[in-house]
Amino acid sequence: MRSLAGDVIRQAFFQSSGQKLHKRLYQAISSAILAGNLPPSARMPPTRDLAEELELSRNTVLRVYEQLQAEGYVSSLTGSGTFVTHSVLDNLDARSITGMDETASEDPPALSARCLDLLEHASASPQQWGAFLPGVPDVVNFPHRVLKKFYDRQTRQALPQHLSYDSTGGADSLKLALTDYLRTARGVRCSPDQILITEGIHQALDLVTRSLCNPGDIAWTEEPGYWGIKNILRMNAVEPVPIAVDEQGLIAERRQAPAPKLLFVTPSHQYPLGSVMSLGRRQALLSLARETRSWIVEDDYDSEFRFSGQPVPSLQGLEENSPVIYVGTFSKTLYPALRLGYVVLPKAIATPLKKMHSELYRGGHLQVQAALAEFIGEGYYAAHIRKMRQLYGRRRQMLVALITRLLGQDYLGRYNSNAGLHLILQLPENCDDAAVAQQANQQGLLVRPLSRYFMGSASDRGLLMGFAHMQERELESAFLRLAAIIKEQEKKPRC
Repeated sequence: MRSLAGDVIRQAFFQSSGQKLHKRLYQAISSAILAGNLPPSARMPPTRDLAEELELSRNTVLRVYEQLQAEGYVSSLTGSGTFVTHSVLDNLDARSITGMDETASEDPPALSARCLDLLEHASASPQQWGAFLPGVPDVVNFPHRVLKKFYDRQTRQALPQHLSYDSTGGADSLKLALTDYLRTARGVRCSPDQILITEGIHQALDLVTRSLCNPGDIAWTEEPGYWGIKNILRMNAVEPVPIAVDEQGLIAERRQAPAPKLLFVTPSHQYPLGSVMSLGRRQALLSLARETRSWIVEDDYDSEFRFSGQPVPSLQGLEENSPVIYVGTFSKTLYPALRLGYVVLPKAIATPLKKMHSELYRGGHLQVQAALAEFIGEGYYAAHIRKMRQLYGRRRQMLVALITRLLGQDYLGRYNSNAGLHLILQLPENCDDAAVAQQANQQGLLVRPLSRYFMGSASDRGLLMGFAHMQERELESAFLRLAAIIKEQEKKPRC
């Protein structure tokens, strides 16, 4: 027998789609009750009638009625039927009052001051794939099947300790493989017990900052420098102090200002300008850190990709027991979604920081780490880096040639080294690089303005351009569009 309640449910049910039948029916009935279309005391259709009307099995309707009764939407009286409960009226009243309050009030949500500060300075791109996006590797040419083979082996022979929480700083096999690789490829001095596996560089920097700094402490950062470091410092109430860089890297001099607790540097390939820190500057920085009892945080984010000459050794390996915390990532050498990075900790702080990591983040992904250890140990990692180094080198040469041909040699800038996954396209000093980037972004060209990386007033104007992930045929067509935007902007008075 058709009923008013049945008509309400039928209409709501057939307006929804894309879910399993019992979920659609549950959503239709609960929404109708909460909207007041099925008021308190309204009698629900018998399960047999509703099943016939909606062309469902009676078991499906019974299952939904039982769920609604368990959650207090309806109640069943033996011999009388099923009714919408009176208690729903209280929820409807409360919902109505809340809705009025939300409509009438324009007060912002009660976010913390640190959160608001970070949101004001947030720089992460809403798009993480596209032409010229900096810092993204080629993920198409990665040997996914090889890594999957090792991962499948780990899952078939799953160890119980790889399926539980991790409190030791990562899979032992990966820490051992990294020890050998870092010693050979980067000149890092360490043992496996000094290595901590993290979910990328951001987690590593957050851990180091939380563990070694108190609110109000000072940290030196490169100017210009990576925005992610500054946001992590802000969230931990640590004051970032920008220190200028030039062609030889960070200009580290003892100042009258309070000594820093941390010094963040990218010595092998300064981010974003690309300069390499000279040996003299490295030695001076180590001396300063020992004098001020500070820790140097060496972010070695993409040093594997140097396209001429030999790779620049790490700052950490320059001295025995150096005051350097070495941070690396697989996001550039493999792919970002892997979410794996690592920290080489000085022996004096290795144990407490590993314990902090366990308490704060509850490490995991041990099967993936074990598979990656095999990938490294059997030579696939080094082979992939060699292959990508050649590929990225060709793409960089192509982009340099396009810049020179279409814009001129002056647009290559004075800092660019033949390395990394991005380069700087220099713009005239009076040119608004943010306006150029905005117009380019609107056309799907995801360059970033160089001025965004300065804490103070920017002295350089330019665009960060990623090229590693771009196919050659895409590179030329995309740059032709970008060059047209730049030329158009340069005609305007502000350029």
